[in-house]
Amino acid sequence: MNQYSMRGLIAAAAMITTSLVGSLVVAETLTLSTPDPDNSEITVAANHFAELVAEKTGGELEIKVFPNGTLYGGDPSGAVKQLAGGSMDMLVLATSLYANFNPKFSAISVPYLFDDTEQLRSYLAGEPGQELIADLDGIGVKGLSLWPRPFRQMTNSKLAIEKPADLQGLKFRVPNNPLWVEFFGKMGAAPTPMAFAEVYNALQLKVVDGQENPINVPLSAKFYEVQSHVSITNHMADGWVVGINPARFAGLSEAHQKALTEAAVETEAWKAENDAASAEATIAELEKNGMKVNRLTPEQQAAFVAVSKELYGVFAGLVKDQEFFDKTVAFVGKQ
Repeated sequence: MNQYSMRGLIAAAAMITTSLVGSLVVAETLTLSTPDPDNSEITVAANHFAELVAEKTGGELEIKVFPNGTLYGGDPSGAVKQLAGGSMDMLVLATSLYANFNPKFSAISVPYLFDDTEQLRSYLAGEPGQELIADLDGIGVKGLSLWPRPFRQMTNSKLAIEKPADLQGLKFRVPNNPLWVEFFGKMGAAPTPMAFAEVYNALQLKVVDGQENPINVPLSAKFYEVQSHVSITNHMADGWVVGINPARFAGLSEAHQKALTEAAVETEAWKAENDAASAEATIAELEKNGMKVNRLTPEQQAAFVAVSKELYGVFAGLVKDQEFFDKTVAFVGKQ
C-alpha cells in the first residue's frame, strides 16, 4: 500500500470516528413539573418551552415535562421546598402560591389592578417583576422568567354572577392566599382555601358551590361536569414563576444556561399570544358542554372594582411591604 492510499484510509477512519462520536452525544435531561393537565395553558406552554430548549441546544439539553403535579403529590408548597432542596429540577407554579413564601407576590393578584394582559406583561417584565424574581434567591429558587396567566373567572352551580351581592352565602373555593379570602369574604361569600387537586371532588360533593380560575381551567379540569355557570368577571390577575434549582442551573454549561433563559423569555411572548387566541374557543367549548356563560358589562364590573378599592389598605398589609405595594399601584396608575 503506497503512502497516498494509507493517508486516504486514515482520513476515512477519522471521518467515521467523528461521525460516531457526534451520533453518541448523550442529552442532558431536566425534569419540569406543572400543576395542571396536559391540555392546560401552562402545560402546553411548558412543552413549547421544552421544544425551544431542544432546538437551541441541538438536542443536547432535554426538558421532560410532568403535568398534574405528579412530581410533588399535588402539594404546591411542598413543590417549592423540593425545588429549593434539589429533589426537583424545574417547576412552573402560580405567583399566588409563591406568596406563601414571599407575601410581595400577592401584589400581582390585587383584584382589578391590571387593565389588560399587556399591562400585566409589562409589570412582570418590568422593575416590579424583576424585583420579585430577584427575591426568589431568598427561598433557594432561581427564577428564569415570569409568564402571564389569563385573568380569572368565576364558576358555580347555582346562578349567574352579575354583582357582588350574587356571591352572598356561596361557598367558594379559593387558593391558599389571604388576599382571596378578604376579597370574596367582603362580597359575602364563604371563601374556602383548598388545594387545587381537591377542587373537582369538592364541587362534585357540593362541599363548595363554586371556584374561580383562568377560563382554561374549568375546561381542562372538566369542571363543566359539576358546574353550571361561568361568569366572565376578569377579577384577578396571576402569573407563573418559571423556577429552576440554583445548583442545577449552575452546573449547566454557559451555552445551556443561555438557551434556557432565552427560551423562557420567548415562551412568555408565545404564551400570551396563544392564550388570547384560544380564549373564545374555550368559552365556546364550555357552552357546548352545557355551561351557561354571562359576561359582566363595564357597569357591572365597576361594582366589583369598588369592592376591591375599599380593601386596598388590607391588601397592602397582606403584601407586607408598603413600599412595594405603592410601587405596584403606581406602576399601573391606580393611585
